[in-house]
Amino acid sequence: MGGGGQLTEPGELASGRAAGVYTWEEVQRHSSRNDQWLVIDRRVYNITQWAKRHPGGFRVIHHYAGEDATDAFTAFHPDKKFVQKFLKPLLIGELAATEPSQDRDKNAAIIQDFQTLRAHAEREGLFRAQPLFFCAHLGHILLLEAVAWLIVWLWGTSWTLTLLCSVLLATAQSQAGWLQHDFGHLSVFKKSTWNHILHKFLIGHLKGASANWWNHRHFQHHAKPNIFSKDPDVNMLRVFVVGTTQPVEYGTKKIKRMPYNRQHQYFFLIGPPLLIPVYFHIQIMHVMISRRDWVDMAWSLSYYLRYFYCYTPLYGLFGSMVLISFVRFLESHWFVWVTQMNHLPMDIDHEKHQDWLTMQLQATCNIEKSHFNDWFSGHLNFQIEHHLFPTMPRHNYHRVAPMVRALCEKYGIPYQVKTLWQGLVDVVRSLKTSGDLWLDAYLHK
Repeated sequence: MGGGGQLTEPGELASGRAAGVYTWEEVQRHSSRNDQWLVIDRRVYNITQWAKRHPGGFRVIHHYAGEDATDAFTAFHPDKKFVQKFLKPLLIGELAATEPSQDRDKNAAIIQDFQTLRAHAEREGLFRAQPLFFCAHLGHILLLEAVAWLIVWLWGTSWTLTLLCSVLLATAQSQAGWLQHDFGHLSVFKKSTWNHILHKFLIGHLKGASANWWNHRHFQHHAKPNIFSKDPDVNMLRVFVVGTTQPVEYGTKKIKRMPYNRQHQYFFLIGPPLLIPVYFHIQIMHVMISRRDWVDMAWSLSYYLRYFYCYTPLYGLFGSMVLISFVRFLESHWFVWVTQMNHLPMDIDHEKHQDWLTMQLQATCNIEKSHFNDWFSGHLNFQIEHHLFPTMPRHNYHRVAPMVRALCEKYGIPYQVKTLWQGLVDVVRSLKTSGDLWLDAYLHK
């Protein structure tokens, strides 16, 4: 027992205990890529082989190897009965009766109270979606795309009308990004299958991207937000240094790939302008081709075929390529500022093995509620609630928010709410702070 993930035969003894009964120390020894155990509701599972077939990607499940994954599992899987048929063959035992339900020094009271809060939210129907809400959002996206094309088709391709067309298309793309996000998190339909189908349509046919690329990347971000080597969103490819730990590490090691003390300035040149049209585009194409994901490739190509069919007669092939590049350029600014104002100014560090509530609250903050903020950010101004309950329909975030705030106040966990302007300014301020920390360490340590 405790070696290689193999369950001993019934009645066989190991280390003086019955087969299939483990301590946290034994579980934590199985946290390498080739040997992975985790715990869900005190049951121990060997996920070593299953990780390669995990629909959300092997990385996200590996991030919880050797840990209690109960709250993460609950957060990501709305249909637990369906998932049980995959879990059952992986079951190898359970925690010893003398072992606590949580690993390491996690606060049992916080975990219990959060699970009670979630159960209350489920009873209140806060995980039930309103179909009309999402139909209306899809409708306004399609309307924006139609109006953008009609403007230049009816009245010509002057600079003014082309700019207006670009703004409308960028708005449609941004809003489609928020809507695909809803389906990607399985927060619309009760049946996961319908969520997956609509997700592929939205991210593929309406945006030209890949559902599997998004799933594998985004779920890691939710599982371990703002944690180096686990959250891909804080992998800055040594172009930026973020948080308070990484800048000092880079400075001490004399790493100077960029003038990081100026990163709050060059961010405006290579951050928002290039993320979607360059970095994401290259990454998406690379992932689809390298993984031979022909289904997502077909969905993606359907977007580009539709786009060029509509705009090539008006602008020509080269002009159409310039137009879509400019639209991506505008959309990228929208996306970067909305997503970073909730995370970049928050705590960014190495793994601390915290409970679900504390981990998410340290990595996220909210932006004040208003009709504009809700629409502009796809309700991701309620980033705290979204991270705690990723399968909850976004129109219910404001209803659960007071409960989350009360729980945070009970345990002294900071619950930050900012104005939209403050959130945007804090992105630049945090980059400057990190850059200054790097410079100080680089010069003096």
